[in-house]
Amino acid sequence: MDVLKLNGIRCFGTHGVLPEEAKLGQWFVTSLEVALDLREAARADDPALTVDYTELIAVVREVVEGPRCALIEAVAERIAGSVLERFPCVRRVTVEFVKPNPPVPVSFEGAAVVLIRERASDDHS
Repeated sequence: MDVLKLNGIRCFGTHGVLPEEAKLGQWFVTSLEVALDLREAARADDPALTVDYTELIAVVREVVEGPRCALIEAVAERIAGSVLERFPCVRRVTVEFVKPNPPVPVSFEGAAVVLIRERASDDHS
């Protein structure tokens, strides 16, 4: 299985538990890895035989800029589900979703969750 990676997609959203997070919003950073067979696309050098990464980025943007979630886990789950739903050739998706500046009284590089979701083996879509 091959992997297409997109790193550091920055989008603005209003996710978080605190009311201030909903009111002010903040930047979030998403990285994706999608597993699929890229042999035919590579051999033919044909963009139609792979996943258009601008469309993957659009999915991330729609979710992050969309309806608010309290948890970063929920945002990552929505991204993973949307990728599997929209791109039948993707067998597995890994979503790293980072909140770089969580509102806590210490300095650190952010909170992140990594979810790995696979298409069911009997799903032939």
